[in-house]
Amino acid sequence: MNAFDIVKTVRLTEKGTRQGEKFNQYTIVADRRATKPQIRHAVQELFKVKVTKVNTLNVRGKARRQRTAQAGTTMAWKKAIVTLKDGDKITLT
Repeated sequence: MNAFDIVKTVRLTEKGTRQGEKFNQYTIVADRRATKPQIRHAVQELFKVKVTKVNTLNVRGKARRQRTAQAGTTMAWKKAIVTLKDGDKITLT
């Protein structure tokens, strides 16, 4: 897998914004098969920053129903919380 396959997107939420300002951490949606070293390497390659720590967790899909009798689920995904070296930033615009 290349870096673009591993890192899907960066999550922009209120909690994530506070983490970025206070702890220099960013929340990334990663491929479910990716490991912590692969995520570290992909973030360093894509954003040109130094990663000090990677925490991951698998988020399971929620049950949903939209005006029909059939129920469905949202997709399961992997959340990676990446801590950067002091002074490094990922600009999210």
